Amino acid sequence: MIQRVHHQFGPYVQKDSKILILGSFPSVKSREASFYYGHPQNRFWKVISCIFQDNLPVSVEQKKTLLSTHQIALWDVIESCDIKGSSDASIRNVIPTNLEELLKEIPIQKILINGKTAYHYYLKYHQDLDVPAICMPSTSPANAAWSLTQLIDVYEKELKV
Repeated sequence: MIQRVHHQFGPYVQKDSKILILGSFPSVKSREASFYYGHPQNRFWKVISCIFQDNLPVSVEQKKTLLSTHQIALWDVIESCDIKGSSDASIRNVIPTNLEELLKEIPIQKILINGKTAYHYYLKYHQDLDVPAICMPSTSPANAAWSLTQLIDVYEKELKV
């Protein structure tokens, strides 16, 4: 069933964040966890921890520590939408997040966009930002075309600055 859902938690950002990683909209599991990439099958945390040779974070606090240590911020391009479960393909009636305000406050040097759906909505609502943005392959388990090793390789090139 499609329902109207609002983002239930804000961006995770520190004053010294340099890279902003944007997703589309939190999955059901992420909304339950009240933090990003909450589905256990999403490879995001495996990718980030492997790149920086850190332990795989389990708790939200461990995830926040990993991000802040490496000056990474997280947010989504969509503030609210009509969605069926966690299906990006079902997203309709989008209200975008206010990235412009965030970028005024934080010295973000690069934006990485996690997946094609997020990139589609980024281009639709945020293409005029003055920060370079790169479409990255999705870390979602639905993106079976990319192995964990391939994801680590491509993300490492953009995160190790």
